Amino acid sequence: MTRGQRVAGGDRLGKTIIFAKNQRHAAFIAERFDVNYPHYRGEFARVITHQTEFGQDLIDKFSIPGRDPHIAISVDMLDTGIDVPEVVNLVFFKIVRSKTKFWQMLGRGTRLRSDLFAPGVDKEFFYVFDYCQNLEFFNQNPAVTDGAVAPSLSARLFTSRLDLIAALDAAKDHREERASIAELLRTEVAAMNVNNFVVRPHRRLVETFKEPAAWEQVGVGDLSALAIYVAGLPAEVEPEPEEAKRFDLLMLSLELALLRTEPGFLRLQQQVRQIAGLLEAYPTIPSVAKELELIGDLQSEEWWTDVTLPMLENVRRRLRLLVPFIEKHKRAVVYTDFEDQIGEDVDVEFRELAKADDFERFRRKARAFLADHQADAAIDKIRRNELITADDISELQRVLVESGVGSQADIDRARAEAGSMGLFIRRLVGLDRGAAKSAFSGFLDDKRYSANQIEFVNLIIDELTDNGVIEPRRFYEPPFTDMSPTGPDALFESPDVDRLLAVVAGIHHNAAAA
Repeated sequence: MTRGQRVAGGDRLGKTIIFAKNQRHAAFIAERFDVNYPHYRGEFARVITHQTEFGQDLIDKFSIPGRDPHIAISVDMLDTGIDVPEVVNLVFFKIVRSKTKFWQMLGRGTRLRSDLFAPGVDKEFFYVFDYCQNLEFFNQNPAVTDGAVAPSLSARLFTSRLDLIAALDAAKDHREERASIAELLRTEVAAMNVNNFVVRPHRRLVETFKEPAAWEQVGVGDLSALAIYVAGLPAEVEPEPEEAKRFDLLMLSLELALLRTEPGFLRLQQQVRQIAGLLEAYPTIPSVAKELELIGDLQSEEWWTDVTLPMLENVRRRLRLLVPFIEKHKRAVVYTDFEDQIGEDVDVEFRELAKADDFERFRRKARAFLADHQADAAIDKIRRNELITADDISELQRVLVESGVGSQADIDRARAEAGSMGLFIRRLVGLDRGAAKSAFSGFLDDKRYSANQIEFVNLIIDELTDNGVIEPRRFYEPPFTDMSPTGPDALFESPDVDRLLAVVAGIHHNAAAA
């Protein structure tokens, strides 16, 4: 509040994101802010986390320049994805050791904004207040690994139920249980708000599978698409106890192991028997007392001798809401009474950011130079998808260096990052739309394609026109998956997919040849 960039003629702190460690930390920061600035209490600084009620509404308000809140205290929710150009202050109040995550968090401040401070006074930089030495850590350029983000419990439950539907369809048995599982999944999909920016890219799948008819026969491709794109999407359903959901996952795994005759069945069975033994210690709870007979049976060998899927599903339904009664081991909370001492502020030169800025400056200058010299023979060749030569590239590199656009080091880095200088230039100048259409004309003229297939090809042409090149993996990402959730494989026959990839490879080769 005293050192941050200010707007409104210096009268108000600019939009600020504080990255807190956890929910309690975020709540404590908000509490202390309200104590120190009571006239701003409850509006100026707000906690925005996954546990915040109406969190998306607060994000929308934070995105409006002159509206409260002006300080967003976030735990993971605003680290990535949010695009608020007015953000001019970032506060790192937690340790970050993932390089990818760190750069994504820094990216919240890199959005440009014209006329932010006054007419004609644009946003040109942002402040980073780092209280956890993240800048010093990444200045050392340490070897780090980002690991993998584990799917959420809800996502794992969703995919387990999909697996169970697939197994039941293959066995052609237990139609009643299959219908019940399908209805659970359909209800969850129907509760997904297609206006939510996370759900919106997968709207077609969500709208299809919120209808009961879609679940009557679900193909392997649909099951795969649901597992990849829909599992884990936010659904507006009443939250349930975590312990109940974990018990659901255990029972679903047990049911799958039974159907598939997997060796892991005995291990999972033992876990269920242990839970039953723990529940038996709470006979004074009426809902537990009501199920004591079943709880006792589960601990016997006889009950498991000829166990069936309906029996297991019955156990899941009857005991899932009893499991939260089992007392958990709790860590003792340690309270400290240290007085905060913030030392002298120190400017940290972040070398990686400086290098990135220098190269980005070269990229912008190169794009402007190439746009002004499109008539040059070599640039025209690249734009029109004609095969370029080593002499063409050498001449272009010489001109870029001699005209002051960049240094030889910039040229070397551009070649290394793009794969070739030709591809680097193609990414900057794009591909002439007529040339892109011409490249696919033979493919489209070869046979009669459906409207969806032609639209898929047009999406490829659009991307080539804008970006100059396209990687095949893009076919399995939005906007292509909006047209076909599993990419071109479900839309085209296999030989046509191969020909499509061959056209793309040819376009890539013409720019990468030298």
